[in-house]
This record gives sequence, C-alpha cells and structure tokens, in this order.
Amino acid sequence: MTLETIAILATAAFSAGVLNAIAGGGSFLTFPALVFVGIPPISANATSALSVSPGYLGSIFGFKQELQALPRRLLLQEFAVASGGGLIGALLLLVTPAQVFAGLVPWLLLFATILFALGPWLAARQRANGRVMAEATHLHGARLFGLFAVCIYGGYFNGGLGILMMALYGLVGETRLHTVNALKNVNSFVLSFLSVAAFVWADVIAWNEGLLMMACATVGGFSGAKLAKRLPLKWVRAIVIATGTVMTVVFFVRQSA
Repeated sequence: MTLETIAILATAAFSAGVLNAIAGGGSFLTFPALVFVGIPPISANATSALSVSPGYLGSIFGFKQELQALPRRLLLQEFAVASGGGLIGALLLLVTPAQVFAGLVPWLLLFATILFALGPWLAARQRANGRVMAEATHLHGARLFGLFAVCIYGGYFNGGLGILMMALYGLVGETRLHTVNALKNVNSFVLSFLSVAAFVWADVIAWNEGLLMMACATVGGFSGAKLAKRLPLKWVRAIVIATGTVMTVVFFVRQSA
C-alpha cells in the first residue's frame, strides 16, 4: 500500500469508528474508501464488514444488564436466526457476479441512506403507535421472519443494518428502547462475525487493508464514545446523511460512465 492509500483508509476507518459510536453509518465511509483505492466491490464489502465488526462487541457490554434480563431461550433463538440470516446473506454475496453486485451498489447505498435519514421519523412513529406487549419469551410470526430477512440483508450489505433492525423491533411491538438496542447490537455482532467468517473462508478479504482499518476503526470507536457526549446528535446525523448522499451519487455516476 502507498502512503496515500494508507492515509485514505486510516482516515475513513477512524471516522467510521467515530460515527458508529455516535449514530451509526460507518459503512458509508469504509466501503467507498476501499473501492476508491482499487479494491473490487465484493472484496471491498467483505473487508468493510471486517473493519467495523469490533465495534459491535464493545456495544454489547454497554447493554449487558438488558441482555441478562431477557430469557435465555429468546436469546438463543435470536442468535440462531441471526446466524442463519447472516450466513445466507454472506453466501449470496459470494455467489453474486461481481458485475451484478457493482450494479447493485448505488441502489444499496441509496436504500441505506434513506433508511438512516428516516430513522428519527420511524422511531417517533413507533413511539406514537407502539403497542404494549407482554415481555417476549420466544420468537414468533412476523418477528421471526422479519428478523431473518433483516439478517440476510446485513450479511449481504451492512449499510443501514442497525436502523432496519430497530425499526423491525418497533413494528412488532417491542417498546423497551434499551432492550431493542441490546438485541440490535448482539444480533449485529453475531451475523457480522459469521458473515466475516464466510468471507475469510472464501478468501475475499483484503487483509492488509482490512487489518489497518480494523485497528483505526477501533480507535475511532473509543474516541467517538467521548465525542458522543459533546456533539449534538443532529449534526452527526447530518454528516452521515450528507456522506451517504454524496457516495450514492458518485457510484451512480461511475456506473453510468
């Protein structure tokens, strides 16, 4: 790697770690940066998933109390669904022709950006229309199939995963915000871990770039935790949305060129 490449990837990964710690959206930086320095789209997506994965583990410990309060059976069921969905999504990525995935990238970025932008509206709507339900003890119906579909998406393309998962829990009636965050983080870690394992097995990860970005994203996560207490959330969300919009436009332009 050249010094320019190292600087681009390190900056993108550090910034992604900061964004993920505060509001999410780090994949809007890591994935385009990898493509920009010449990594093929499928490998860039896999390497991006690797680079942001440590942040999920750290987030789990922040909601340890909420997770301990949930029935073990529910957690095991969610782990199984997240594992299966993440693996299927990763395998779908691996069997997708590179040219097809490259064509999907702008649309995936657009979808993730819109999803992120609608996050506060979705949360407000869930609170306004929230249905009080008994404490969940098992997966059933819409929650089971919805979680499975979201995890397939997360294994295939990580952008916007957190917002999509939080929206799902709200739609199926889970009104405990801390519980939603806890389940979102632990399921994201499980599906991310297994999808990255599939990418490692398929040998599609750019290891030099990935390890550099993983280290920088981890440092960024620690820094972001401190910044989270100082910066207005709406500023950070505006930066993420602007970044996602710019990256979407860039990839649409590249596709049409």
